[in-house]
Amino acid sequence: MKTGTTIAAAVGITAVAAAAVYMIDIDQTQEGALPDVDIALEGGQLPEFDAEVGTVSLGETQVEVEVPEVKVITNTETITVPTLSVDAPGDANDS
Repeated sequence: MKTGTTIAAAVGITAVAAAAVYMIDIDQTQEGALPDVDIALEGGQLPEFDAEVGTVSLGETQVEVEVPEVKVITNTETITVPTLSVDAPGDANDS
C-alpha cells in the first residue's frame, strides 16, 4: 500500500508542476527606456509588469470504498479523501 500512495503522490506532484507552467500570466504594461547618456545620467525608465497568478485549492470529500475485512468479506465504508482544484489566471470562475 505504501507503493501505491507514493505513486499517487508522485503523480499529483507531477500534475501540479505541469499545471504551474500555465498558472502565471505576465503582461508588460509599460515599455522600458534607456537613460540619456550624459554625465548626469538623468532619465530612464524601468518597464512595469502586471502579473496574475492562479490559485490551487486543496480540500477533502467523502467517498465510499470497499474495505476488506480479515474474513475476506468486503464492506463499503465512507472515508475522507483529498481533493485538488487548480484555476489558471483569467478562468471564467474568477470573481
